[in-house]
Amino acid sequence: MKYKLLNFARQLGLMLLVIWTVVSLVTLLIEAVPGDPATVILGETATQEQLEAFRRKHGLDRPPFFFSYSAESGFVWNGADNRYADYWAGLLHGDLGTSFQADRPVASMIFERYPATIKLALAAMLIAIGIALPLGVLAGSRKNSLVDNFASVFALLGISLPTFVIGPFLVYIFAVKLGWFSPTGSLYPEDIILPAFTLGAALSAILTRMVRSSVIEELGEDYVRTARAKGVSERSVLFKHVLKNGLIPVVTILGLQLGVLLAGAIITERIFNWQGLGLLLLEEGIGRRDYRLVQGCVLVISVTFIIANSLTDLVYKKLDPRIRLS
Repeated sequence: MKYKLLNFARQLGLMLLVIWTVVSLVTLLIEAVPGDPATVILGETATQEQLEAFRRKHGLDRPPFFFSYSAESGFVWNGADNRYADYWAGLLHGDLGTSFQADRPVASMIFERYPATIKLALAAMLIAIGIALPLGVLAGSRKNSLVDNFASVFALLGISLPTFVIGPFLVYIFAVKLGWFSPTGSLYPEDIILPAFTLGAALSAILTRMVRSSVIEELGEDYVRTARAKGVSERSVLFKHVLKNGLIPVVTILGLQLGVLLAGAIITERIFNWQGLGLLLLEEGIGRRDYRLVQGCVLVISVTFIIANSLTDLVYKKLDPRIRLS
């Protein structure tokens, strides 16, 4: 019991450290970008009084961090009266701040779009698994065969082609030429198919290679020869023994790749105009220098990635009870 509590406390501490680091770095980078959010949002025709009122309302007239620097006075200590301290004080009360552009709570804006992004990421992962598992098993069990060569070519293409190439190509074939799907949008259930395939293509290629390598390695183990000597069918050997033991490294990749899917969703959502968190971050956050919206989106993505990794640890133990995480 004591070990479990210590392990939980360690994981919680690491999670908080990662969240603090990520949000702090994003805050530092966006503050370093030249430009004034008030001018970007109100436009160049805004009067000086309107700009100053906007800055006062959103705290932009105050220093961004505990320290500030200028060539004349060097480093100056600003105390707790700064935007960075206010942001974390608000987080402790569950407040992500107010959007500069929409003048709405950032939390409500994010959680309106968050389900669409998670839906897209999970659909892409299911497509990747559905392609990689059978293709990887066939390639690994038939090494150097035609199927194996096809899987190698498929994996190479999937890894080499970026999403901004795959996405427009799928739109051209299945939306423009064949007319099966809408080229953009997220109004209908079938609209998720093209962006999910676009996002899952690279992941399916990586997983195919992982499954193939795991199957080839496991087929050389002693327990496989024992099972075959006992008369167990080749199908049972592959899917009941080899695949189960070979899934452990695949689960590792899946847990880590969820963060890649969430990052890749930014480009994919832009291509297909998918109304998710990535499009919100790109167009309304970064594009308009909406500090609070950018910070909130990054925070939610970071927490999602950490939760996914924690779930991966639990799946480890289910696949192989011998695994003990220190």
